[in-house]
Amino acid sequence: MELKKIYQNIIEADVEAVENGVKAALAGGIDAGVILNEALIAAMDEVGRRFEAGDFFVPEMLVSARAMQAGLNLLKPHLAATGVKAAGKVAIGTVKGDLHDIGKNLVAMMLEGAGFEIIDLGVDVSAETFVDAVRKGANLIGMSALLTTTMSNMGATIEALKAAGLRDKVKVMIGGAPVTEEFARSIGADAFAPDASSATRLARQLT
Repeated sequence: MELKKIYQNIIEADVEAVENGVKAALAGGIDAGVILNEALIAAMDEVGRRFEAGDFFVPEMLVSARAMQAGLNLLKPHLAATGVKAAGKVAIGTVKGDLHDIGKNLVAMMLEGAGFEIIDLGVDVSAETFVDAVRKGANLIGMSALLTTTMSNMGATIEALKAAGLRDKVKVMIGGAPVTEEFARSIGADAFAPDASSATRLARQLT
């Protein structure tokens, strides 16, 4: 019953209720991995489904993701202690020259809610920084751009990965308002995600 409440409270974006629910579930002996999968991840899957159906919009996704994050913060020490493995390690950032981060932040929260370990590189991220993240174990890169003038830095990052001999060790997903499927193909990216919900689905397919 506690899990259903947490699930519903995430969809309703009630941060305090989510925190209280997670604490109660842990105190009641429910395994942290079960809470993660059956309440947090399940709720964010439903939020993504509603977004794609046109029932939710970006603001609703954002507040639900924040509620999920509050629950996840309480679970993290327990997940680490029980050795629950992340679905993958994602290095995410807005490319060099671009300082926009709202979309990138939402994707990062959705991916974390889906069980991925997130390395948030922030904004204005150089190709070298993405390459370094792959050297440190990231198996998926997420690049965002909101300015058409910075999109070329996505291609430059993929070229840098090739030059470092790391391209075959990582999947590359790109997104942002001016980015298209055609552009993703032209620079050799593995996937294009038009929004946070599809980014989560694609990340699962890629890792």
